[in-house]
Amino acid sequence: MRKPKLKTQDYEKILAKLQIELVKLQEWIKFKKLKVVVLFEGRDAAGKGGTIKRITESLSPRVTRVAALPAPTDREKTEWYFQRYVQHLPAGGEMVLFDRSWYNRAGVERVMGFCTEDEYREFLRSCPEFERMLVRSGIILIKYWFSVSNEEQERRFQERIFTPSKHWKLSPMDLESRARWVEYSKAKDAMFAHTDIKQAPWYVVDGDDKKRARLNVITHLLNMIDYEDLTPQPMVLPPRQEEGGYVRPPLSDQTFIPEVY
Repeated sequence: MRKPKLKTQDYEKILAKLQIELVKLQEWIKFKKLKVVVLFEGRDAAGKGGTIKRITESLSPRVTRVAALPAPTDREKTEWYFQRYVQHLPAGGEMVLFDRSWYNRAGVERVMGFCTEDEYREFLRSCPEFERMLVRSGIILIKYWFSVSNEEQERRFQERIFTPSKHWKLSPMDLESRARWVEYSKAKDAMFAHTDIKQAPWYVVDGDDKKRARLNVITHLLNMIDYEDLTPQPMVLPPRQEEGGYVRPPLSDQTFIPEVY
């Protein structure tokens, strides 16, 4: 039995508290020079982007950044497969959220035929070793897979089709993924069989209820890192500097935007 959907007021209240905790986590990451990588993978329209937005909207982009890589260039296609992802890995005191990651090879590239069979098989062999190497280097690697039901994905796709502000969320590749639902399921199962490792396990998110999914992921993320509250003492705002005879130029010398509203 599914839980009833959260009321917006309750959701926003819980989210506000969790976002305060995310700020505390961010300060701890800075203080301890931690290197955190969080992967967001899953079905199209399963809620990855919305969750990432709720995590980052209260955090500093200097500490927490999002890596959402476009399709590889002709040059990148000739590189070692993991090479273009490595350059986005965090330094000490940073957290990087990958909005899709190197698992493109096990998903869209596999299903759509964008890689060869040999490249796919090599990925399944090398990915676990690559991730173990990241963990041994001191990176905290957390992997989320967002799941969504057939019916809910269709509803969200239809919403994107008829909502102008959401058109950009729907690409031809998304439509193709809808048509190849079973093939994507098989690819996901094979990917889990090879890459759900002890050092970096997959954590599955039920994405049918967006609000609950966001709260559950943030709560889980906070529980994955043992952090302490480093909130500084309240600051005292100093008095503004005296004018000291300084005369500002007239406002009429500046160009203001039109006040349409």
